[in-house]
Amino acid sequence: MSGPLIWINACEPSGDLHGALLAKALRAACPNILLTGMGGTAMEQAGVSLTLRMENLSVMGISEVVGYLPRVFGMWRTIRRSLAQERPAAVVLIDSPDFHLRIARMAHALRIPVFYYISPQVWAWRPGRVQFLKKYVRRMLCILPFEPDFYRARGMAADYVGHPLVDELRRAEFLQVTPEKKRVGILPGSRKTEIERLMPVFSQTAELLGRRDPEINFVVIKAPGINEAFLRRCCVNEQNMTFLEPGQRYRHMRECALIMAASGTVTLESSLLGVPTIVAYKCSRLSFLVAVRLVKVPAISLTNLILKKNVLPEFIQHQATPENLANKAWSWLHDQREMEAVRRELDKLSALLAAGGVPERTATIILRDLSLLRG
Repeated sequence: MSGPLIWINACEPSGDLHGALLAKALRAACPNILLTGMGGTAMEQAGVSLTLRMENLSVMGISEVVGYLPRVFGMWRTIRRSLAQERPAAVVLIDSPDFHLRIARMAHALRIPVFYYISPQVWAWRPGRVQFLKKYVRRMLCILPFEPDFYRARGMAADYVGHPLVDELRRAEFLQVTPEKKRVGILPGSRKTEIERLMPVFSQTAELLGRRDPEINFVVIKAPGINEAFLRRCCVNEQNMTFLEPGQRYRHMRECALIMAASGTVTLESSLLGVPTIVAYKCSRLSFLVAVRLVKVPAISLTNLILKKNVLPEFIQHQATPENLANKAWSWLHDQREMEAVRRELDKLSALLAAGGVPERTATIILRDLSLLRG
């Protein structure tokens, strides 16, 4: 006898990973459950029957999305049709609000309860979206400790489940890896538009550092779904770089003395691994002008927001130059006391984010809310 059907929707590599872990936890708690939705390889391998693949969606920013609109609207139509036909017991949306908020409204119109796992950062910008979420989302499942109070103060059901990265990244097999003193990691992002903007900057930074010290070696750690040829095309100079596959990305990150990374989940990953990280962010001029008006927080990296201090240096838009990044990296490489001070601050993160069984806790909340789990 088949069990209840739950639709899980993810459209970025990090969401795919969290969706896969949640899928395993849902099936462990409710063995006869059926899982479908949109995601990538990780969710598929976890037993989710994919109606759509997330690889067809990889955009960011305001002007960047315009060229993808026909494809995006086509995917929304497919999801709307699938939800109407399959009538799942619930829809679980993972991060990515620009794509997911419309799906929340679709599901609500079909009287399908919506759970939002990994909250949109409405506390940072576009706070008007809270009213939308309040209308269309049944429960927020938050991974940052300050988020539930924000939502509850606005009349929403919200739970803090802990951050799913803590369990994965604080494992001994990673933490026992000794960093190489002259290895610099480069993580230019998972979206092609951000890679096209940041990889030229990172490659020029590597060239500047290489001139100062030819013994520094640079490793570019690829994101899932991004091929090496594309990364090489985005480089100004690639001669002193090694390109690494994403399969062992956390070990590769831990082996670095420091990392230069695109703003995003990866900077929290590197922080939980204890690797000092230089954060960079560049977008189109239009996206930047809009963000300047709307962003309401003092930092762009989650690490700095959670620690409530600027532990990781952030270089945004016109500040993200090869010279600025190279100077900061050089300073760190030649001041071990400063690097150790940064590592001590990063060690505080895991305690603040809670550890242990985040996917299981999330699955339990969803199933109990749906009266699919007793006890």
